Amino acid sequence: MSVPAVERTPPAPVAHSVTDRITSVVLQRRTPVNWYLAFAFSFTWTLVLFVSVTWLFIRGIGIWGVNVPVGWGFAIINFVWWVGIGHAGTLISAILLLFHQEWRTSINRFAEAMTLFAVACAGMFPLIHMGRPWFFYWMIPYPATTGVWPQFRSPLMWDAFAVGTYATVSLLFWYIGLIPDLATIRDRCRSRSGQIIYGALALGWRGSARHWKRYQDAYLLMAGLATPLVISVHTIVSFDFAMAIVPGWHATVFPPYFVAGAIYSGFAMVLTIAIPLRMVFRLQDLVTDWHLDNLAKVMLAAGMVVAYGYLMEHFGAWYSDETYDRFLIYNRQTGPYAATYYALLICNIAIPQLLWSTRVRKNTLLLLAIALVVNVGMWLERFVIVVTSLHRDHLPSSWGMYYPTIWDWATLFGSMGLFVTLLLLFIRFLPMISISEVQEMAHDQAVSHEEVM
Repeated sequence: MSVPAVERTPPAPVAHSVTDRITSVVLQRRTPVNWYLAFAFSFTWTLVLFVSVTWLFIRGIGIWGVNVPVGWGFAIINFVWWVGIGHAGTLISAILLLFHQEWRTSINRFAEAMTLFAVACAGMFPLIHMGRPWFFYWMIPYPATTGVWPQFRSPLMWDAFAVGTYATVSLLFWYIGLIPDLATIRDRCRSRSGQIIYGALALGWRGSARHWKRYQDAYLLMAGLATPLVISVHTIVSFDFAMAIVPGWHATVFPPYFVAGAIYSGFAMVLTIAIPLRMVFRLQDLVTDWHLDNLAKVMLAAGMVVAYGYLMEHFGAWYSDETYDRFLIYNRQTGPYAATYYALLICNIAIPQLLWSTRVRKNTLLLLAIALVVNVGMWLERFVIVVTSLHRDHLPSSWGMYYPTIWDWATLFGSMGLFVTLLLLFIRFLPMISISEVQEMAHDQAVSHEEVM
């Protein structure tokens, strides 16, 4: 008498149905009207970004609200926020791959794409914040005949290396994982132009044993390279603040605190993308409640680490008995920006505590709302870190207020439009879920089920 297998994971769909369903989104002849409407809306905001950046180049950064003493404004806030969002894709794809976590399979592809698009949005802000963006190459160690070399002791220089390396490795990792699926689309595509384009991108993939061996070796190697970047990139971003002597920035807790915050906001954005995708394309059997539950648990764990970071900021100010650090905490709680401080506590600590409930984690609409709240809260956290630490520094005679202008907001929402536009193009022309990995998981589950039977 056979003993039924105990399923620890939901049964994977049949392989051929996976291929049909995922490729049908890419190979459908007529693009859905809803996609055009969403693209028109997001591209409109992308045009707003182009207009605001063009006006910035014409008039200078004086169109923003930055001043003395708040020399860093929305540009750096948005940079740190977007870099943090990009961390979840690498974490899901690389680290969970090395730990053989099967629940990453159905969500890793669009999470990796999210990483690339978020890093693209992030990399734009330091350039336009420079004031003279045409001199961006000064951050690169080029052979300067004038003898003016970059200042390699500056954390801002480290950003150029860290973000550039992160973007390169993430792009290669994402593309290597796409190759088998590009070959599948090439073989199923009926148009000649599509066969040529996808065939060129597939790099001659034929699915032979030698191809699979090289693919798996390269994929595992890139995962090993990408794993330390999850820790190093946002650690270096935190050095932009921690290396300064500004009260509220000069803290050793910033590197792990920033990494936890990046994972927190990144997983919130993955949920923000995954839930609408599974609803619109009816992918409930591919992106299951099990996947969403695991994402919510990781987001909750990262949120608790972020809450611990908030606590350590207060404890450090109290225990050190440093006058300026104590005033910083007092200013955040009672100063002119106190509303943003309490709003971030509500968004990042109070509301996510609902995720302890299994019922909340199974309610997709409520889970989506919490993810959106966390995204807003993490942006507010960067606002509080940047603005409240600068607007009241050591000298009261140098105090000032920061008020963002319409161009600050246009650049922020325009970058969101650019992110959504790139995401929509990805969904339309590339497989949003890894066909080969889902098929492999389905095969492994079928084999293990037969062995138990």
